[in-house]
Amino acid sequence: MQFTEEELREQISKLEGWKLEQGVVVRKYMFNEYMKGIAFVDEVAAISEAFDHHPHITIDYKTVILRLSAKEESGLGALDFRQAHEFNEAFEKNR
Repeated sequence: MQFTEEELREQISKLEGWKLEQGVVVRKYMFNEYMKGIAFVDEVAAISEAFDHHPHITIDYKTVILRLSAKEESGLGALDFRQAHEFNEAFEKNR
């Protein structure tokens, strides 16, 4: 199910650190060690496989940026926000 613009803003407000940029939800995760960021990306990959929905991942030394979009659904939906919540939980474990 695709969210309306108002629903998107409401969903984003419930997710710590995420923001909406040009129809994509984005979060920048900062780590104090490079390998902690890599461990986090490994966990993101496992979560993504379980959801069969994969984010765009950028690794820049101790910074990992995730971007979620749902082009196949013509917009962002509940799946994206459930997945973002799980990514946040993984981040808390890998800090």
